[in-house]
Amino acid sequence: MMRIAVISHVRHPIAPPFMGGMEAHSWALTHALMARGHDVTLFAAADSDPEFNIHPILPEHYDLKYPWNDYIETRVLHDYLDAGFARAMQGMVDGAFDVVHNNSLHRYPPRLARQHRVPTVTSLHIPPFDAIHRAVRESCAPWSLFTVTSAKQIECWWPEGPPPEAHIAHNGIDLGQWPFSPQGNGSAVWSGRISRTKGPHLAVQAALRLDLPLTLFGVIEDAEYYEAEIKPHLGTLIRYGGHLRTHALAHEMGRASVLLFTPLWDEPFGLVAVEAMACGVPVAALDMGAAREIIGEAGYFAHPEDTVGYDTAIRRAMDIPRTIPRNRVERLFTIDRMVDRYEGLYQSAMQGLAAELPSVTFPPIELPEMDRPMAHPAPTAQGNGFSLGGPSLRA
Repeated sequence: MMRIAVISHVRHPIAPPFMGGMEAHSWALTHALMARGHDVTLFAAADSDPEFNIHPILPEHYDLKYPWNDYIETRVLHDYLDAGFARAMQGMVDGAFDVVHNNSLHRYPPRLARQHRVPTVTSLHIPPFDAIHRAVRESCAPWSLFTVTSAKQIECWWPEGPPPEAHIAHNGIDLGQWPFSPQGNGSAVWSGRISRTKGPHLAVQAALRLDLPLTLFGVIEDAEYYEAEIKPHLGTLIRYGGHLRTHALAHEMGRASVLLFTPLWDEPFGLVAVEAMACGVPVAALDMGAAREIIGEAGYFAHPEDTVGYDTAIRRAMDIPRTIPRNRVERLFTIDRMVDRYEGLYQSAMQGLAAELPSVTFPPIELPEMDRPMAHPAPTAQGNGFSLGGPSLRA
């Protein structure tokens, strides 16, 4: 058993119904680690799932006070998040954690891991952007490891070739929550955050061209986009089914004959596709990011600008036997497989404390000073666990 801190993204609460894949991942990871007997503290917005032991980074998720579409790249949001994460990093110092799993998008946690020798696994769920990219490159160490969700992503983060601290760890889902449905009803389904980068308007246009019934599910993230691109087409053929919890969404997905997967950015993984595949639903995907790598034989693909090709992909995908997508998920993308992978990396990060690397100090803008600086010597085996010894996380 380990004492584990999971640090999450704070734009939304870590609670169902999930606003996106990052929230679903942090919830599923925390739940699965607890089920394996680990003592887990979730560093998240305070309005996250009360089932968890929550250390609040913010009193509530920030999209309530500072909607991302309005405050992105503004000083007020940056300062608000920096203050919250500075307090959270002090919680890392004060807590008696064996290892930290960082799922956040903030620049402080990787640097805390490197500077203070905190055994940490940072999972990168997005393509690289400047602030976090610099933090990652400055923070690699044998005790500060990084994961990406696909081979495509590791190329994006390290085009020159990944360091030994970088690893691929596919996301996984609980198959019990996404039951197999042996037959579809001839309709299509789309699921995700309703915003332009997710491309639901392309799913709508394809359904209209093919006279294919389509239901869209998910939170309306960009209301202006929804009003202009989606709502005018709603009717008998195109329907918006709302933002559903997992059980209800799995039921609706399982009824469909094809998932229209339409990312217009370099999708790092594609959790929605895996969820549909678990229900037996084949996928017609735009060939962006890791889509082809994750979906594989469970779907067909087309370039985002190739409407004829996408229509063909939809028709062909609907003929794929439904056992094929289900079998692919059972083989590659289960929650147990994901957590097994992470537990191995946790052990590697703790053992990595034995490595001798020059110490580093980051300027306060990149990592605030902590009240109790830490220095970890090499770990020593104690039974099945580790004693970090000395003036460490347990001091």
